[in-house]
Amino acid sequence: MGVQPDTWIRKMALEHGMIEPFADRQVRHDPANADQRKVISYGLSSYGYDLRVSDEFKVFTNVFNTVVDPKEFDPQSFVDMQTDVCIVPPNSFALARSVEYFRIPRDILTICLGKSTYARCGIIVNVTPFEPEWEGHVTLEISNTTPLPARIYANEGLAQVLFLQAVNVCEVSYADRAGKYMKQRGITVPRL
Repeated sequence: MGVQPDTWIRKMALEHGMIEPFADRQVRHDPANADQRKVISYGLSSYGYDLRVSDEFKVFTNVFNTVVDPKEFDPQSFVDMQTDVCIVPPNSFALARSVEYFRIPRDILTICLGKSTYARCGIIVNVTPFEPEWEGHVTLEISNTTPLPARIYANEGLAQVLFLQAVNVCEVSYADRAGKYMKQRGITVPRL
């Protein structure tokens, strides 16, 4: 990137709207709470950005005995929730979205990994790479690999985005090929 990664990310976020809203430092305490309640950190880090999970969740359920099928996705597979704390059932998963809206430059690819705080509790966060010139809210898949219910805290850190800059820009970007998840808002289920 030529400059320090955190400096580059700050510049791209503030001058080019790459991340909105943008926290220009690691936030470890709830800024809206006078008692300084600790939160799972989010914001700018040395080599990336820790995104927050919103308060919107789709928690998967087997009440209707549906099959999860990416070609024929059944909305009865999940229950919609809006909450500050989402309980993911044992050995189950939920979809959520990032608080932040991302606009990825043409010469950048990202990798997104779950934060270690959740990983140490058996919570796996799966996100596909953000391709060059993709933009939108990030749809997050949260797996509870434990035999116990798990809490996910809305508006706190969930995953870290790492930015990889190419030497040359890509020939065809996600925007060029009109990718099906371009400019997604909210939680986006599988599309064909």
